[in-house]
Amino acid sequence: MFLQRLLLTNFKNYLRAELEFSQQLICFVGENGAGKTNLLDAIYYCCLGKSYFNPTDKANTNHEASFFRLEGDVDKSDKRFDIVCKIARQQKKQVLCNDIVYPRLSEHVGNFPVVMIAPDDASLIKGGSEDRRSFLDNTLAQTDRSYLEDLIAYNKALSQRNASLKQFAEKSTYDETLLAGWDEKLITHGRPVFEKRLALIEKFTPMFQQYYDLLVKQKEAIDCTYRSELLENDWRELLHRHREKDRILQRTTAGIHRDDLIFLMDGYPVKRFGSQGQQKSFLIALKLAQYEWIKAAKDCNPLLLLDDIFEKLDESRLEQLLHTIGSRDFGQIFITDAHPDRVQQIFHKFKMPYQQFMIRDGQIQGEDTSLKTKTSKKKKSKIKRQKS
Repeated sequence: MFLQRLLLTNFKNYLRAELEFSQQLICFVGENGAGKTNLLDAIYYCCLGKSYFNPTDKANTNHEASFFRLEGDVDKSDKRFDIVCKIARQQKKQVLCNDIVYPRLSEHVGNFPVVMIAPDDASLIKGGSEDRRSFLDNTLAQTDRSYLEDLIAYNKALSQRNASLKQFAEKSTYDETLLAGWDEKLITHGRPVFEKRLALIEKFTPMFQQYYDLLVKQKEAIDCTYRSELLENDWRELLHRHREKDRILQRTTAGIHRDDLIFLMDGYPVKRFGSQGQQKSFLIALKLAQYEWIKAAKDCNPLLLLDDIFEKLDESRLEQLLHTIGSRDFGQIFITDAHPDRVQQIFHKFKMPYQQFMIRDGQIQGEDTSLKTKTSKKKKSKIKRQKS
């Protein structure tokens, strides 16, 4: 899969920007706050119909605008696809592919796979279980349409069950039959989600361990396991046992929405005992394994987005990462960095041709650096952008 063109209108700090890509490796360089990460997020949004960083579309709209629009031209399996995402105030989000509107956003997810590695990913290790479940859901939703449909249906039933529990408390009533009905919906849609998560981890973990071994020289024993009450309990009985607790707390306290991933290193939690370097390598290995899994399931190279990756790794781990992505078929890769000289030194060292976009003073310049000599002249890319 190859992204050829990206057009942004009123997206975050961009009033308008148009970029054309000609290389497998793309670098966005510029000072912090210039909008490099916003370009990665625009690519991610085109692929999945949502932002990687902001859950609400209002937060993605330029402050001076009432709408934003993204467009990406993608080559995939020798076919050209034009993706458009349109969001306007008080209107329903629209995602189109080749001028056809998706009836449901879920029908777009997985058609153009993407993997992002960003500083915020530290929450996978240090944050709550919700972050780790989101990682599982993102991986499976891009490879299995029925998984996403079951997950959406489960979350809807969960919301309605919780609303009933709150209503019971407000009106001092209780309807066990109504709860039993919601329980059946949770089980019907949640069981395939649980089973597919479990199957994913069994096959995913060896990929993850392999990538960690490639990134680090010291061979710690790492592991990733799936924790769920459903592994040792009948779900229907579990929900029944928790009903009194649910009535008191006014929320559902048993189910796949409470499952978690356990990350271990030499038998101990990475969150508590892993060094910063080990945790960074752990996270990158997780994401590269996610890439590998999606690639195999879709028979397609996802786009790989690396945000501020050079700042987060020491020289040894960085060299191992670049050697890994350079020696394997990773498809098109987008990278951000604040230091253009560092980018040039690194990629010339590894003999990796790349295309660079410099973001500076409200202008974006594009340069094809296909291992040419240092005397090559810069050329402006076909980009129009105003200050927000």
